[in-house]
Amino acid sequence: MNQEVTAYIENLPKWQADISSTLRSMVLETIPEAQERIQYKKPHFLKNGHYAAVISPSKDAIAFMIMNANGIDFPKEFEGPAERKWIKLKEGSTPDLATLSGLLKQASVML
Repeated sequence: MNQEVTAYIENLPKWQADISSTLRSMVLETIPEAQERIQYKKPHFLKNGHYAAVISPSKDAIAFMIMNANGIDFPKEFEGPAERKWIKLKEGSTPDLATLSGLLKQASVML
């Protein structure tokens, strides 16, 4: 695990840190070979040098973005253009890890 990413998550407000830690663990379980780093001031996860996912905190939400999303059927609560989709998780939200992992696996299989 990248210490920069760990420090970044630990410095978020508690509810954002909890969601971000859960998402981080899910990404690393879904893509065991993923490399993580802070880029553009937020945690990015790469597979074979290509972006796979991003955790993006804002004032009132954590956006979880899945890259390389072309051709994948995403649930209606996801936003974004065809090549990348994100879902916003607010305080008190419980991420649907099975769905997120399945979508991430589909999106990252060809990376």
